[in-house]
Amino acid sequence: MLNCKDVVVNFGGVRGLDGVSLAFERGISGLVGPNGAGKTTMLNVLSGFVSPSSGRVDFDGIDLLSLNPAGRARWGLRRTFQQEQSVDSLTVWENLLVAAENLGSRPADARQIADLVGLTELDRPVPLLSMLERRLLELGRTIMGRPRILFLDEPVAGLPEAESLLFAPLIEGICEEFSLTVVLVDHDMDFVTRTCSNIAVLDFGRLIAYGDCVSVLSDPAVKAAYLGVSNES
Repeated sequence: MLNCKDVVVNFGGVRGLDGVSLAFERGISGLVGPNGAGKTTMLNVLSGFVSPSSGRVDFDGIDLLSLNPAGRARWGLRRTFQQEQSVDSLTVWENLLVAAENLGSRPADARQIADLVGLTELDRPVPLLSMLERRLLELGRTIMGRPRILFLDEPVAGLPEAESLLFAPLIEGICEEFSLTVVLVDHDMDFVTRTCSNIAVLDFGRLIAYGDCVSVLSDPAVKAAYLGVSNES
């Protein structure tokens, strides 16, 4: 279980996260909220790119805040970014091999990952890939080396609905294959509710709801903050 306790982040006089406490179980959980709510700040704290002013983050008793980003990656924490990070000067296969080498994996592992995410034309240069293929490659690079925790920051951004539909069963399969704890950030609520068993909602850096999708999305505070529905009767 990934535990976050009283996490506070200050950016000068602005409080990016205000005492957030969450416990993400193994499986797929969503982290949602309006723009500026603190979602990416939370992912940056968990993955080591932002140091909290106070609070604790641990996974099954391991203090993640004591590890730098590279140490967390070697331990088994992975993430994607809103802007995919594949190397344009390399082919699909070469991108996977670079990720495998950096994480101590083998070419055979790269082949397994390519099959798992559905990448077939491995000799194609990245600039010739479609947006869907680039997203699949980013996902493949991220899960190299059998991760323990996977953070996905808007994995279907820019994809049409028909293609984003492919990602829900794909992420579910990856989660089951590696017995992962997955935290998913996305603005596509249909995609989030199809993919996630639980949702956490942030607003102005504060956690306002966490639980199963139906209960959270029917919460008046969530409707007011995230869906733009008045809390007043």
